[in-house]
Amino acid sequence: MFKKFSFEDISAQNQVKASVQRKIRQSIADEYPGLEPLLDDILPKKAPLIVTKCQNHLNLVVVNNVPLFFNIRDGPYMPTLRLLHQYPDVMKKFQVDRGAIKFVLSGANIMCPGLTSPGGALDEEVSGETPVAIMAEGKQHALAIGFTKISAKDIKTINKGIAVDNMHYLNDGLWKMERFE
Repeated sequence: MFKKFSFEDISAQNQVKASVQRKIRQSIADEYPGLEPLLDDILPKKAPLIVTKCQNHLNLVVVNNVPLFFNIRDGPYMPTLRLLHQYPDVMKKFQVDRGAIKFVLSGANIMCPGLTSPGGALDEEVSGETPVAIMAEGKQHALAIGFTKISAKDIKTINKGIAVDNMHYLNDGLWKMERFE
């Protein structure tokens, strides 16, 4: 998704009205209940909230020139990895084994065997079409954010094919873009 993302991919930046800002805050609070008490710190009401529209129907939520959330089309908002590293417990987690790490870091989707092998781990409650944090075996921080294609139960039973679409990973274009100037 963000493999070759740069400032040239941005088509418009708009400061949103208070009503749109409330809607975005509510949508994020509904998706990530653990963030609700921290939402005033992450998205302050007085700070201007800017929605940046990019190519491929991608929207970035930017506060104080820092991208915090993104979504595709009208899908769920997903935090950027920098925000996820600050608040690691807001998303459900999947863990990939050591063999999958280099592929995930180069932008590959997460396959079922990488999650079901001895080094992998699944959160059983995750259903299909859900944003998840992708953790690495033996590491503390998330290495990617993905969007599940099938539920965790199906991943265990089917155990072949793509399980999670890799949306944003360490060292991709969005990671390198720490601030918008």
